[in-house]
Order: sequence, then C-alpha cells, then structure tokens
Amino acid sequence: MSFKEALQQQVLIADGAMGTLLYSQYGVNSAFEGLNLTHGGDILKIHQAYIAAGADVIQTNTYAANRIKLNRYGLADKTKAINEAAVSLAHTAQIAAEHPVYVLGTIGGIAGVTDTEIEPLTAEEIDAGVQEQATCLLQTQAIDGLLLETYYDINELKRALKIVCALTDLPVVTNVTMYEPGVLQDGTPLNTALQDLAALGADVVGANCRLGPYNMSRAFESVALPKTAALAIYPNAGLPDVQDGKTVYDSPAEYFENYSDTFRRQGAHLIGGCCGTTPAHIKGLVAGLQSRQPVTTKKVTLPAAEAVPTAADPRQHDFLQRVQHEKVALVELDPPKTFTTAKFFRGAQALSQAGAGAITLSDGPLANPTISNVALAAQLKYQYGITPLVHLTTRDHNLIGLQSEIMGLHTLGIANILVITGDPAKVGDLPGATSVYDLHSVELMQMIKKFNAGISPTGRNLQEKTNFAVGGAFNPNVRNVERACKMITRKSAYGADFIITQPIFDVTKVHELRLALDEQGITTPIFVGVMPLLSFHNANFLHHEVPGIRLADDTLARMQQAEADGNEREVGLQIAKETIDAICADFNGVHINTPLRHHEISLELLNYVQAKNAVSV
Repeated sequence: MSFKEALQQQVLIADGAMGTLLYSQYGVNSAFEGLNLTHGGDILKIHQAYIAAGADVIQTNTYAANRIKLNRYGLADKTKAINEAAVSLAHTAQIAAEHPVYVLGTIGGIAGVTDTEIEPLTAEEIDAGVQEQATCLLQTQAIDGLLLETYYDINELKRALKIVCALTDLPVVTNVTMYEPGVLQDGTPLNTALQDLAALGADVVGANCRLGPYNMSRAFESVALPKTAALAIYPNAGLPDVQDGKTVYDSPAEYFENYSDTFRRQGAHLIGGCCGTTPAHIKGLVAGLQSRQPVTTKKVTLPAAEAVPTAADPRQHDFLQRVQHEKVALVELDPPKTFTTAKFFRGAQALSQAGAGAITLSDGPLANPTISNVALAAQLKYQYGITPLVHLTTRDHNLIGLQSEIMGLHTLGIANILVITGDPAKVGDLPGATSVYDLHSVELMQMIKKFNAGISPTGRNLQEKTNFAVGGAFNPNVRNVERACKMITRKSAYGADFIITQPIFDVTKVHELRLALDEQGITTPIFVGVMPLLSFHNANFLHHEVPGIRLADDTLARMQQAEADGNEREVGLQIAKETIDAICADFNGVHINTPLRHHEISLELLNYVQAKNAVSV
C-alpha cells in the first residue's frame, strides 16, 4: 500500500524531533545533517527508536540539508552526499521494521537564514536551494514522499511546492509554522493558507513547530477539512526552558498523549511531533488514539472576528512632499556623548528655523554610545516642534527589541525612520560589546511595513496601523555604481520610501549616480550625502578609516595644500559647496552630515541649498 493510499484509509502516526535528540548529544554548534556522514549509526538508532514507539512515518535527517544552510558549516559541497546518506539511513530502518513504515524526504524552510556580511537571500537563491535538495532526495528512489516543513513564509512554501510538484508525482506534505495560534506571520489565517496549499496540489497540508499541543489544537478548531488534501498536525512538546545553559522541554509524554485523539477529531490524518518530542511522546500519540479511522465531517469553530486595524492619525512626511518639486536638505546631528545637551538643541533649532526638512539622528555611529536618539527625537518634536528622522540599527536590538522600538516610536508620534544595519560593535570603543543582527536592514524595512498594515511580525492584529516613512542607506562610493544601484531597487521593493547616501567627496560620482538611477528607472527620492571637511587630518581619517567613505585624490590634495596655507576649514567648506552644486544639478535631495557636531557649518551649507530654491523661482 502506498503512503497516499494509507493516508486515505487511516490515521498515521509520524515520528518526533530529530534535532532535539541530537542537540542533547552534540550541542547547538553541530551541523546535525552532517552527522549523516560521520555518525550515521546515531541517526539510525533514532529512526529505530521512533519506529519501535509506533511511528508509521519517519522523516529523513535533512531539514537543513540544503546548500545555503550547509554552507554555514563548510558543508555545501557535500549537499548531495548528505541527502543520499540520510535517505539510506531512513530506508535501512524502514526495511527492518516489523510494521509498514513510510519515509518522507524532509526539506525545511530557508527564508530568514541571515548572514550579517551579505544581503538577505533572494527568492531565486532560496528556490535554487529547494530544487537542488529535492532532486538529491528524489534521485535516491527510496522515499515515499516529500515533507516541506517549518515554513513561516507562506509564499516561500507555495514556491517550494510548485518546484517539487514539477519534479515528482510522489505525495507532498506541506507544513506551515505559526507564531500565533491560527494565523501566519503575514496575517494570513491558517485555514486560508492550508486551503491555498491544497489547491496548489499538496497531498497533505498542516502545521508544525512553535506551538505546543494546546495552542495547536486551538489553531485547528477553525480549519475546515480540505476537499483534496489530508491534514497534518505536528506540535512541539510545549514551551522550551533553559537549564544549565541548555534548551530543554519539560512537558511530559502523558500530556502529549491527551491530545492525540483531539487532533484526529479535528481532521488530522497524519499526527507527529516537532521540537522537544521524543520516542516517548510518539508512543503516547499511539496510545492516545481512540480510533485509527479518519473523520469525514467536522464542525468548524470560527475565530472571533477581530477589528480591522484603524488608520493611524495622519502624519505628513513634509520633506518627502517638498523634495518632489524643490531642493530639500536633511541635516544629521549626532546625539551627544555626554549629558550636556544645550548645544545640540541650539543647533537643531537653528537648522530647523533655516528650513531643514528634518533633523536626522544617528544611532551609535561607529558603534560608540550616545544619548538615545529616540529620547532626543521626542524632545525635538514636543519641546521644539522640530521634525526628527530617527536612525534605527539592527545591531543593538534583537527581534523583540526592534518591535518594541517601532511600537514606541509610533506611540511617540515619530513617523520618519532611516533603517540601517549599523557598524559592528567591535569597531566601537566598548571592548566586549556584541552585535545582534537578528535582521538585516531590508528585513527590518519589511517588518515596519507590516506595522504600517496594522500587523505584527507574528501576524497579530495590532488594532491600529502605523504611518512610518522608511528610508534606506546607500553607499555610492564604489567602483561600479550601476551595479550597486540594484540595491536601491531591492530596498524600494522591500519598502524603502526614500534613500540617504553616504557622503560623496568626488563630484564625478554624483552624475554617475544620476545616470545609473535613470538607466534603471529608479524614481525613489534620493538624498545625496555631503560632509564638510574640517582639516587634512579629518580628510585622511575619513578616507582611510571610515567604512563606506572614499575621497577623490584631488580633494585630498586640496586639503593637504590648505593645511600648509592655514585655511583648511574654508577650503573644506568650499569643497562641500562644490559638491552641493553637483548634487543640486541632478537631485532635489541633499543630506548634510554635520562634522563633529559643528552645526554652524551645516547651517551655512543648509542656507546654500535653500538659496538655490530662491534662484530657481
């Protein structure tokens, strides 16, 4: 009897966690899939233990056996061998079993794998990883189906399903993962997601991971029986705990057993376990079933209707409107490093009164601590009536902290954000400080756009929509500006409403940037950076030590001569004005970086930009 035929006739019990058992033995820093090659005997024993517990279905130890994830352990070139070994081990356990057992080749979700040194993965890169791994598994001709599991991103799962369906006629199981019971991270209801997957050709649709039995059961109360697919439910053992530095699950197998028949009555044809589950939990599932007969009808409990998120109070992003038809300068002020703030606020007032589109507040530039830019932004807004633009880095906050920052900014009425990855903590002046980087900058942009839709990253209805204007950073000081501009296109696609560039010290780069943008049809508002040089020493430091900044040879030579002539500041200011001339010939947006908190210099440049509007009139 085939796997698909068996599913139609009876409820099948699947295995539990592989990673939980391997973690207890090998720790978190091991590539569990690589153990297929080096410790195959241990993998085989786990398969055998689950079969002995009563599992009818086991999955290969290939959850992360794709080239992208294996590359983190230097195992990318062993992708094919690892998948083949995994199938061989599962097949060995299968043929030795005393009852019919089916083997599913497992492919785990990839989106969210972040390398802080590079941009997030593209859909094309992810899809190529799925295609390669699926091909490796299918070529063994020793699996009974494919299991696509732990997919937080429903669109990624839909693409993966289409890929594997084009490769095989074997049954395909598709399991999404929820942060919140009954809803995916993009706000899609679980029932909608599963019906969509069934319509795309999945033979089994369901959910795994994150939720324990109680919340998983709640989630499936509102899931109707699909007409063309069976349901699968793979809950975690419960919530994890940390004991002696290790993640553990204390939920007993007896508790798991209590939900076995509940899942059957909710329509599941395939019931297994995810994180924290062991052979004892699977034995409990078997014991807890009151019948192996799948249900054919089900009363669906509709979730309580949630209020549609209301629109946020209208907030005008004035500088974005103005830049469409006039020259607009944003001015960056670094927050003070001490509690002496009088000069900072005097400078901000002077710049705002002179017509600055916004005062942009950096977030620990060069990884050095300063007064919180959010606190200063609130003071600027409410005490001085000044429009702030807050930099938000992914360096200093984990995923939880970033969400709290965004919610706090909205509560304060601060609606302009520049999203940046941030300089690594190791370049700062606090030895031992660490960088977080749970997200890359473009992923944070996506998250903020969800808040603008009134949805949290976990899919929760926030009851109100935010109204953020989100900016992205760009470095034009590269050899191939045209190629680099593709990142602006990408950031715009991820939600960037405007772009602020690193300071340019070579006027030829300005027109080169304009041509590249026009060539690619990029219309996102650009604020081109300019920073006045204070001295030859300052110029040398920026050129040689600050990431992303390069000075033209002519600029360095002029500053060196100015040092000899004793007029460095005047020459530095003149170079900045020449750069502004070049910027304003091709762009409406200028971003003035205040040098070492000398706001009076930025004020002179701001007036220079403002004068161009008067001339154009």
